[in-house]
Amino acid sequence: MGNQDKLTDQERQTLLSDLTGWTLVDGRDALHRQCVFRDFNEAFGFMTRVAIIAEKQDHHPEWSNVYRTVDLVLTSHDVKGLSHRDIALAKAVNAILDGSK
Repeated sequence: MGNQDKLTDQERQTLLSDLTGWTLVDGRDALHRQCVFRDFNEAFGFMTRVAIIAEKQDHHPEWSNVYRTVDLVLTSHDVKGLSHRDIALAKAVNAILDGSK
């Protein structure tokens, strides 16, 4: 299957089990992660790093920011659900978060 195909049930089980911090969104075929930082500046820096990667991957999150909290939702609108692109971006987000500890 290609990067742009919707995940199969088997792929979903295998790939999602490796994504620390991400949960499935109720009522949607999407992933959610909430990230809390020390302050707004750190949260905005994180969003900037994610934005650069998302632009390179041509796959962009749904997200919101309130002060030091960033909520991210990943889904592939063109396939109406989760795809390998969502997994790749979730892994990139986790790598950024792991590097900031």
